[in-house]
Amino acid sequence: MARIKTIFDRYQQAIGTSLWVEQYENMQRTLSHLKDINRNLRTEIRQRMGEDLDSLEFDELRGLEQNVDTALKEYHVISTQTETYKKKVKHSYEAYKNLQQELGMREDPAFGFVDNTGAGGWDGAADMYAFRVVPSQPNLHGMAYGSHDLRLG
Repeated sequence: MARIKTIFDRYQQAIGTSLWVEQYENMQRTLSHLKDINRNLRTEIRQRMGEDLDSLEFDELRGLEQNVDTALKEYHVISTQTETYKKKVKHSYEAYKNLQQELGMREDPAFGFVDNTGAGGWDGAADMYAFRVVPSQPNLHGMAYGSHDLRLG
């Protein structure tokens, strides 16, 4: 590593200029530009929070008000979409549970299931009960039992 540095040092001495000055100056310009952007963004944030409004003209205040109104409308749209998606996910989950229950009953028609989710349980305890249809009762075979047929409690 030291060999490479000595090679660069000797090259700089031979040509009489520094290899890194231009890159350093570009980095300084970039840093200055980024600091300006950061300062402007911080000022805009403070103004949106209601601070530092004394230095603004009426037109600037009006523009700030319009920006806040636009942001509020966008927030309302996003929150409405979020609530809609939450309802869709809940509905999809309920449909999934119902399909699973139907599939379970079709796989073994001798068992019927009662889903007691609506009848207050023990904090997440399984409210699924199975019962066996006696073969001597042919009138009950193939009959589906849903939550509307049987309730415990």
